[in-house]
Amino acid sequence: MSAPALAVAGLHKRFDRPVVNGIDLTVSAGEFYALLGPNGAGKTTILRMVAGLLPPDSGSIHIFGIDARRDPVAAKRLVAWVSDEPMVYDRLTPLEYLEFVAGLWQMDPAVAASRARELLHWLGLEPHRDELCGGFSKGMLQKVALAGALVHDPKLIILDEPLTGLDAGSARQVKDVLRDKVRQGVTVIMTTHILEVAERMAERIGVIAHGRLLAEGTLAELRARTGRETSLEDIFLELVATGAAA
Repeated sequence: MSAPALAVAGLHKRFDRPVVNGIDLTVSAGEFYALLGPNGAGKTTILRMVAGLLPPDSGSIHIFGIDARRDPVAAKRLVAWVSDEPMVYDRLTPLEYLEFVAGLWQMDPAVAASRARELLHWLGLEPHRDELCGGFSKGMLQKVALAGALVHDPKLIILDEPLTGLDAGSARQVKDVLRDKVRQGVTVIMTTHILEVAERMAERIGVIAHGRLLAEGTLAELRARTGRETSLEDIFLELVATGAAA
């Protein structure tokens, strides 16, 4: 039996208060998983720990069977991280940025060039490949950042609010790319406040509040938990309210 894309156990993180409080989470290979929660629930902190950007206080993180705390470099080679605030060098063009990122991964230049061309075309950036990123809108920067995250062909893509601030056309392109990646067997874990996106795209959904996982499952399973046919928004609000009262 193959290892899950992500297996998190007993994950804790505290700043001035507990932010992640004993999270256990397993995501299968090739799955689209949406992590939902109110502001301050701990979503971004969890994803930053999984991506290796923030050390946990305790707990384990395994990515395709690799212990991410013991061998962070091997784990990171399998992961792409896309934040809600795209971090792209203003003085580089999209093509130069992808070449730079590919160099950091020590990719073969010919493979990197081919993949960069594919990604630029896929995300509608080909007409802007030689323009400086400093003049781009947030939506275009987000697509450049996504292309940079995908250039090394990761097996696990982690996205924190990737559609925030995007116009309808850009959001559609990003969603189409993510769907295509899942069809290719890539695993996607995404946080979003746009519940309709989670409802339409995610195979399973996890709801967290106060650093704890309140519930997870398919939409049908979450509906069964509430005992009625209702929207994801209603389920989400009910779970968060129940969790706050517990």
